Amino acid sequence: MEDSVALWRDRLLLLPALSGVLVVASLTADHLLGAPASLVTVLEAGGLAAGAWTFVPDALRRLARRRLGVGLLMTIAATGAVALGHIGEAAALAFLFSVAEALEERAMHRAQQGLRALLALVPDVTRVRRAGHELQVPTADLRVGDVLLLATGDRVPTDGTVLAGRSGIDTSAVTGESIPVPAEPGDDVLAGSVTTNGALEVRATADGQDNSLTQIVRLVEEAHARKGDRARLADRIARPLVPTILALSTTVALAGLLTDQPLLWLERALVVLVAASPCAMAIAVPVTVISAIGSASRLGVVIKSGQAFEQLGTIRTVALDKTGTLTRNQPRVVTVQTLADLDQPTVLRFAASLEAASTHPLATAVVTAATAPTAARTAGPLPTPTDVAEHAGHGIAGTVEGHHVRVGSARWIHATTSSTTGSAPTVAATVAALADDGMSTVVVAVDDQAVAVLGIRDELRPEAAEAVRMLHDRGVATVMLTGDNVRTAAALARAAGIDDVRAEQLPADKAAAIGTSARTSPTAMIGDGINDAPALATATVGIAMGATGSAAAVESADVAFTGHDLRLIPLALDHARRGRRIMTTNIALALAIIVVLVPLALLGTLGLAQVVLVHELAEVLVILNGLRAARAPHPTWTTTTPAIASDPEPLTLTPTPLTPRHHLTLTAAPSCSCCAPSDDPHNTRPRTVR
Repeated sequence: MEDSVALWRDRLLLLPALSGVLVVASLTADHLLGAPASLVTVLEAGGLAAGAWTFVPDALRRLARRRLGVGLLMTIAATGAVALGHIGEAAALAFLFSVAEALEERAMHRAQQGLRALLALVPDVTRVRRAGHELQVPTADLRVGDVLLLATGDRVPTDGTVLAGRSGIDTSAVTGESIPVPAEPGDDVLAGSVTTNGALEVRATADGQDNSLTQIVRLVEEAHARKGDRARLADRIARPLVPTILALSTTVALAGLLTDQPLLWLERALVVLVAASPCAMAIAVPVTVISAIGSASRLGVVIKSGQAFEQLGTIRTVALDKTGTLTRNQPRVVTVQTLADLDQPTVLRFAASLEAASTHPLATAVVTAATAPTAARTAGPLPTPTDVAEHAGHGIAGTVEGHHVRVGSARWIHATTSSTTGSAPTVAATVAALADDGMSTVVVAVDDQAVAVLGIRDELRPEAAEAVRMLHDRGVATVMLTGDNVRTAAALARAAGIDDVRAEQLPADKAAAIGTSARTSPTAMIGDGINDAPALATATVGIAMGATGSAAAVESADVAFTGHDLRLIPLALDHARRGRRIMTTNIALALAIIVVLVPLALLGTLGLAQVVLVHELAEVLVILNGLRAARAPHPTWTTTTPAIASDPEPLTLTPTPLTPRHHLTLTAAPSCSCCAPSDDPHNTRPRTVR
C-alpha cells in the first residue's frame, strides 16, 4: 500500500490548485497590475474551467440519471454568474468548491488507507512444507492445510494453528495489543502477527486470500456504504433541500421580473442558490464516520456499519458472556488439595498419566499442569499406565507404577473407595470450598483411598477486572450473562467486579434479558459462542469476540473485537462517543451555514463572492473537523498481561510433608456425576480413549 501522498503531490488537488493559481493571478492582474480586461477575463475563464472540470461532468451525469445533487447547484450557480458577467465570482465559486470536493475525496482515501494497509502486513512469499519438501510460494497461493515455516521476526501470512515450536506473537498491528502473547502447539495465530522469539510450524486454517485480515478489510469497506441514522438524517435533509433551493431561487428570479430591477433579483436568486447549497451537510457525517471506523480497527474493533458506530457511542449498559469473553476458555489446574500422605507433584503425576488418554477439557488441564517444565522437574516424567479404562460420565481408572488409581467425580470416587474416618478434611468439604471459589473439581484416589482434590478453573483474563472498572468509571453498567452454574458465575463475577449476575441462562434467556435491558438503556452484548448469537442480534450493539468467536456470533454481531485485551472495549466506547460529538457539531454547523447565509443573500447584504467564500470555507472546516475522528485513543495503562516466558506456570506445587495415612470418611459432594460445577461437566461430554 502506498504511503499517504503529500498535499502538494496529490493529483486530486492538481486541478483545484491550478484553478486557485489562475484566480489569484486574475485578481493580481486586475487590481494590482492594471492589466487589460481581456487578459483578466482569460485568467478568470481558465480558473473557472479548471475548477468546474472537477464537478460539472459528474453533476451532468447524475442529472441524466434524474439524480439531483449539490454539484448541480454549483453548476447552475456558476453558469448564472457567467451569464450575468461575473466570471471572476464564478471562478472563485468553482475554485473553492473544487477544493472542498478534492479535500473530501482525499479524506475518504486517507480514512480507508490505514485499513487497507492491513493487507500489507502479510509477506509476498511464504516458506511452506508440501509433500515433505520446503518451498517458497506466493502468499496469495496458500491453501488450507499448508504447513507454514516461520522464523523469528516473520509475519504470519494467513490464519493458522501452531503445530510445533514456541514463540511470542506480536499482534499489535492487528489487534492493537502492545504486549506479545505466547504461542505454542494448539494455539491459533492471526494473519499479520509477528513471531518475536522463536520459530513456529503453523498449519494454515485459511487460504492466502481469505483470512482474518481480508475479512476485516471487507467488513469495514462494507460499512462505508451503510451509513448510520445521522448519516441518513443528513441525506434526508439534503435530498428535499436541493429541489427546495431550486424552487426558492426560481421564485426569487421570477418575482424579480415584476420589479424594475430584474437583473438585480436574478443575481440575488443565484446568490441564494449558492448560500443554501447543502454541500457541507452532504459531507458532514460521511467523512466523520469513515475516518472513525477506519481508526477503530487500530483498537482491534471492526465496526460493520456507520449505524453501529453511532449506536456504539450511546451505550450505557454492557452485558458480558463469561466463558471466552471474561475468561480465557482455557481451563487450568489452579490448586491441588491433598487429603493424605502423597505430595502434590506425585498426585498430579499419577492423575496426569491417566488423563493423558482422555480428550476431555479438564483432562487436558491436568496433563498441561503435570507436564509443565517446573512440574516435570519436580515430579519427573509421566509414567505409562496399564489397564486404563474410561467410565463415561464418571472418570478414568488404571494402574500406575503398581498403584490402582482413579480420577473422576467425587460421587464416583465415593462409590468406589473405602469409607473410613479420620482427622483430614472430607472430600465433600474440600469440593464444596473449591466450588464456592468458582472451580471445577476432580478427585484422585490411590489404592481405594482419596488422596487429593484438584481445583480447575477457567481463569479470568488478567485485564478483565480493570476493564470492568474502566466501564464503571465511564458510567456504563455491567452485567454477566452465562449458562454456567450460580456458584462459578458468582465467584468469577466477584473477582471481575460485576454485581449483576445472571447464571444458568439458555440462549433464549440471554436474548430476553438483553431485549429488556435495551428497551430502557442502550445495551451492548459481548460474547463469542453460538449460544450468544441471539443476544448479540438483539442488543443495541452486538460485539463478537472475533478472534476466537464462532461464525454465528460474528455474523450476528454489529462489531467484531479481534483483540484479546478487554480494556480496549472502553476505549472503543470513548472513540464512538467522540465521533458522535463531532458528527453533531458538523450537522449543526452545516445547518447554521444555510440558516444564516440565505437571509443575508436574499436581502442583498452579501454578494456572490462573499457567500461563496464564507460557504466554502465553512465546508472545509466541516471536513477538517470530521477528520479529527481518525484519531483513535491510545492505551495508557500498564498492562497486567503476563509477559512471555520460557516456562509459564499456571500452578505452583509444594511437597506435602509425609504423615501417617489419614483415614477418610468419603461423602458424596453435591456435583454432577463426574465433577463439580463447570461450563462443561463430564456427564454431558462422555470421556473417550483414543
